Parts: sequence; structure tokens; C-alpha cells
Amino acid sequence: MATSITTSLAPWLSVNDGPKAVNFYKTAFAAVETYRLQDPGGGLVVRLSIDGAEFWLSGESSGQNKPIEALGGNSIRMILTVKNPDVVFQQALNAGAKEIFPVGEGHGWRLGRLEDPFGLHWEIGHPLSE
Repeated sequence: MATSITTSLAPWLSVNDGPKAVNFYKTAFAAVETYRLQDPGGGLVVRLSIDGAEFWLSGESSGQNKPIEALGGNSIRMILTVKNPDVVFQQALNAGAKEIFPVGEGHGWRLGRLEDPFGLHWEIGHPLSE
């Protein structure tokens, strides 16, 4: 039986504290862990899904994954499109994120931006036309 492969693109986030990041994303965005590889030396690779939208995460271990500071700081911004950005944004703030700008309307979107505890920026919102 042939396996059907679907093309997809998923970001891979490198963070300083993998286990803490996994817990944050579960609490902040109701992420579900769909894959975990943890080695005895502390290395961690996890695939998370937020309502079917997947991303990968790894924690720093034995020099294989460099922390965000070593990669030149915040070079990626995540856009999380959800039905109710106000609720998800507040949930993330309650989990420890910092507000960059509050949820509001502009440029055809209802959107807010926050920084997670690992220095990554997340824009949470949806297009107003949907």
C-alpha cells in the first residue's frame, strides 16, 4: 500500500528551555503534543498542534540547537489565526506572555501581538472579512 504524502510547511522554534516552552504553548494556546523525542542527555524535540496547525520545537542541548540569542534574536514572527483572538491573546498573557500591542482592528484584521517567554513574537488574530 502506497503512502500518500501531503506537502506542508511547519516552523521549527529553537528555545532555551524546551520543557518549559512545551508547557507554555499548551497553556497559552491549548497546543496538543503530537510527537516527542527526548534523549537521556536532555535533548528534546516536540511537534505541537494548535487546532491542526503544527509547529516543531526543540530545546538547547549539547550544542545542537542554539538559543534564539545566538541565532541573532527574533528573526521570525508567528501568525496564529483563530476565531476569537481576544480569548486566545488573554490566555497567552495569563500564561506569561508580554503584550506588544493589544488586540484591535486595522488593515483588515482583528489582531494583537505578544512576546512569549522565549522571545518569540506571536500575532494572534483573524481577517475581518472571514
